[in-house]
Amino acid sequence: MEATGTDEVDKLKTKFISAWNNMKYSWVLKTKTYFSRNSPVLLLGKCYHFKYEDENELLPVSSGCTIEDHVIAGSVEEFRKDFISRIWLTYREEFPPIEGSALTTDCGWGCTLRTGQMLLAQGLVLHFLGRAWTWPDALNIENSDSESWTSNTVKKFTASFEASLSAERELKTPTISLKETIGRYSDDREMQNEIYHRKIISWFGDSPLALFGLHQLIEYGKKSGKKAGDWYGPAVVAHILRKAVEEARHPDLQGITIYVAQDCTVYSSDVIDKQCTSMASDNTDDKAVIILVPVRLGGERTNADYLDFVKGILSLEYCVGIVGGKPKQSYYFAGFQDDSLIYMDPHYCQSFVDVSIKDFPLENGANVA
Repeated sequence: MEATGTDEVDKLKTKFISAWNNMKYSWVLKTKTYFSRNSPVLLLGKCYHFKYEDENELLPVSSGCTIEDHVIAGSVEEFRKDFISRIWLTYREEFPPIEGSALTTDCGWGCTLRTGQMLLAQGLVLHFLGRAWTWPDALNIENSDSESWTSNTVKKFTASFEASLSAERELKTPTISLKETIGRYSDDREMQNEIYHRKIISWFGDSPLALFGLHQLIEYGKKSGKKAGDWYGPAVVAHILRKAVEEARHPDLQGITIYVAQDCTVYSSDVIDKQCTSMASDNTDDKAVIILVPVRLGGERTNADYLDFVKGILSLEYCVGIVGGKPKQSYYFAGFQDDSLIYMDPHYCQSFVDVSIKDFPLENGANVA
């Protein structure tokens, strides 16, 4: 009876901590993001200029967009669709316990792993779908501005706390099934893209079987002396991602490798060797090398002298983004306007989504909402 009582106390404690994490990391006041219409916006190698609403109107040479043939003039909606289509991975709670621990959430310690996942996800999207791809339903998701962010969070916290105390979890069902989504497409390529999009997201699910999920990444991190609950630095995460891709046995991933630069130096011969030794067929379209360069840009804070360099990287067509920020607080940087960087924040706690379920909800699974 004593052991049973202890187990019940531990379970109640775990549920309370889960509810507390949901409040602590979800209590985010939504702030309005303002963009200037007089300056170009770069997002992972694509340039947008809101001043020119006519997409057929050419941008002046002095506009700041230097990527030939990849300029979109104007169209705020196109920018929104592009940004929302990026895969956003955040803290999660109530997922299956991580092996060797009782942890069912990564709140407070998993942000660098999440930003690393976003970086890898963008690389996979580039490889399988291409940079021109956008999620067809990106502009159809619920507009969060229709209800205040605070009141929505309060409702979410209250529901989560009540569910924790009663040991019940509400099963979420997607609003649109995959079959219905595919039925809207008349083009086989669009259907194939939707299947790949869903497959990529499933690889990052929070379950022991997901190839690039938190559980697997933590297993690879053990060789670097890291365990669940530790904070992971960007360099360690880079090598964890490399190992995860190397060990992935999915047939679609056999031609993909990750090269991690040593001492901030990329050796072209090593990159070529990486590509040549991949297990894919001789078809170069099946092969890809993701190059990661761990580097510290400053001491206690980022050195402003590196800003132009960072902007140059984010302007490259095949850029997969930048993982960075400050100690124990990692962000995924994907673009910029003038001297302001655009980033995706993993410090927001969401509920576990079972990606093994057919037609799992994409808006709650990984895409920006």
